[in-house]
Amino acid sequence: MTRTRFDILLLAPLTAFAAAFLLLPLAELVLVAGRGRSGLAAYAAIVTEARYLRSLLSTVALASATTVATLAIATVAAQFLASRRFAGRNLLVSMLTFPLAFPGVVVGFMVILLGGRLGLIGGASEALTGERIVFAYSMTGLFVGYVYFSIPRVILTVIAAVEKLDPALVEAARSLGAGPFAIQCDVVLPALTPALFAAGALCFATAMGAFGTAFTLAARIEVLPMVIYTEFTLAANMASAAALSLALGLLTWIVLTVARSLSGSAVAAAG
Repeated sequence: MTRTRFDILLLAPLTAFAAAFLLLPLAELVLVAGRGRSGLAAYAAIVTEARYLRSLLSTVALASATTVATLAIATVAAQFLASRRFAGRNLLVSMLTFPLAFPGVVVGFMVILLGGRLGLIGGASEALTGERIVFAYSMTGLFVGYVYFSIPRVILTVIAAVEKLDPALVEAARSLGAGPFAIQCDVVLPALTPALFAAGALCFATAMGAFGTAFTLAARIEVLPMVIYTEFTLAANMASAAALSLALGLLTWIVLTVARSLSGSAVAAAG
């Protein structure tokens, strides 16, 4: 068997999988979006229909805020955990990654227990101020839930990157008189840039398409996954649901592609 035929044989399962579960569904989405009563205008409705545009912008803003907050928290925690060894460290890392075991519905329920009408924070605030604080059924609650399940996905990547960081670079900067802030800005963060881009892109993509948490909390929340769900289940508007799905997938793919490009450029620059 020649090398070319062997390579084709190896790629055959991947090609069949991609065709069956990626290319064909995408092609069907394109056809469904164009077969609606408004035809190709279903795509234009994404930016001309106020509800669709508002949900799209809200989803992008929420995913961006989740990514920024998660990267900030995970970067600080990862540096602490990677550079220090103490009793209970492995248990702490395990607890930080524990949310990976929870589906979105469970995360949403936990947010309700924390900030719902009968939640812990509401009970404590009522006892202290006489006013019950409720945030679970809003963008704030969804943001808390997204950050909660995003941190484990990011912190593992950043910990691995920090552990590969050459400590001699930090020591050299410190010996030249650089303070902690300067070391972070000039040495540590540039070295972690590829990992931060990769982890941030994954976090953004996950937040863009997350459904279970939004479904659990969606009392007054309009994010794109929920709008898509209501369009094809309650309104039976398959064309709009397909067009919105394609827009969501395309936007997420663009962000992932840009992040991959920037990550590669950062690696090349570092080299």
